[in-house]
Amino acid sequence: MSQSILSLVSVALFVIGLVGNGFEMRKIRMATEGQPNPKNVFADKKNFKWYALIGIALALWAVNGIYT
Repeated sequence: MSQSILSLVSVALFVIGLVGNGFEMRKIRMATEGQPNPKNVFADKKNFKWYALIGIALALWAVNGIYT
């Protein structure tokens, strides 16, 4: 029972992280549009919270895989 809950939580965090990262990257890209040297959207500090969320989801997924 707890393994299925852990699976759902990890998938939910993963999807939230990917969708949030996509929206954040779009906002960054739209803000830098038209500039001669646009900054790298992947290395922007606003994205690290989404990267952390995705990393936590993958870690939970791995932990769940070990105990099944």
